[in-house]
Amino acid sequence: MNFEHTEERRMLADSLNRFIAEQYDFETRDRIVKSAPGFSREIWRQFAELGVIGALFREADGGFGGAGFDIAVVFEALGRGLVVEPLLGSAILAGDAIAAAGNEAQRALLADIIDGTSIASFAHDEPGTHYELARVHTRAERSGGQWVLNGAKAVVQQGEHADLFVVSARTAGAAGDEAGISLFLLPAGTPGLSVRGCPVIDGGRVAELTLTDVRLDAGALLGAENQGYLTLERAAGRGVLALCAEALGAMEVVKTATLEYLRTRKQFGTLIGSFQALQHRMADLLLEIEQARSAVINAAAALDAERLPRERALAAAKVSIGRIGALVAEESIQLHGGIGMTWELPLAHYAKRLVMIDHQLGDEDHHLQRFIALGKRLAA
Repeated sequence: MNFEHTEERRMLADSLNRFIAEQYDFETRDRIVKSAPGFSREIWRQFAELGVIGALFREADGGFGGAGFDIAVVFEALGRGLVVEPLLGSAILAGDAIAAAGNEAQRALLADIIDGTSIASFAHDEPGTHYELARVHTRAERSGGQWVLNGAKAVVQQGEHADLFVVSARTAGAAGDEAGISLFLLPAGTPGLSVRGCPVIDGGRVAELTLTDVRLDAGALLGAENQGYLTLERAAGRGVLALCAEALGAMEVVKTATLEYLRTRKQFGTLIGSFQALQHRMADLLLEIEQARSAVINAAAALDAERLPRERALAAAKVSIGRIGALVAEESIQLHGGIGMTWELPLAHYAKRLVMIDHQLGDEDHHLQRFIALGKRLAA
């Protein structure tokens, strides 16, 4: 199988990497993170103009990409710059759910997401669910010709500034059942919706949503009633690939910074990179990062495969990225010494992001269990 990127993907990667290097340096990012919104709408619009958002959608949905390697190329570049704009929540998670399950009128909303005039957010996680996609406690019940939603959602990316939410709710069955989950399109500002935002440790902002007797028209149902789980799984799988690619980009920056430090930092008049013990540690780190790249390539190649092989490849990638990301964060800081922990050095921020990526859409332990369970189902 040929894993070389097409000419179009190489051009996209080059232009995006150049834009981030020139327009999104560490000082700019730091200023954006400290701002009230926690992201830049101007940068968001520029990403749309560059075609970055469109590259995450298929042609049938108004984009010009949408394949696994398109996602990997874009998010590896975003990881290099620690970009905090909501491409994961808006384009990958919410956008893919709308593209996969929406009717013609709902899919028309994708045009505003792709051109950067609208931000969608994926409101699925709930307090205490521990990454289990099927553990949905928020309820949706019919009332006349409407739906009435009650419940709470946690860690909703850029929820304060979203124009539209994709919300999961249980319409049948018990919490933990795959059947009985439905998805709804919830416009911001709907009566009964409360949004409370807060910053996160690795940059940007998230929100908690409280839904109290939120009334939605019948047309707000996204896809078939009680059949939302597979849409959730598909969107989350694309999110896992995006996070893995983002982590890979961050690892590459950390690797380069650490190598440069070992080549220039002197101790007792000698470059510390000449110490054999540090050389061995760095060599091990380089091998691990190459293993992470292989895991991302495998996951990207499997994104359009049958359900079980696809989900198993994604789980394997997330396990590898979780373990290697933590190792890269720890080793790079130790090889830098005390300066590695300072706020002014970008390295510390990359390390925090690598650690937090492990906790998005399922951590290493969760996906290891999932990988084993999926393997048993494939063997059956």
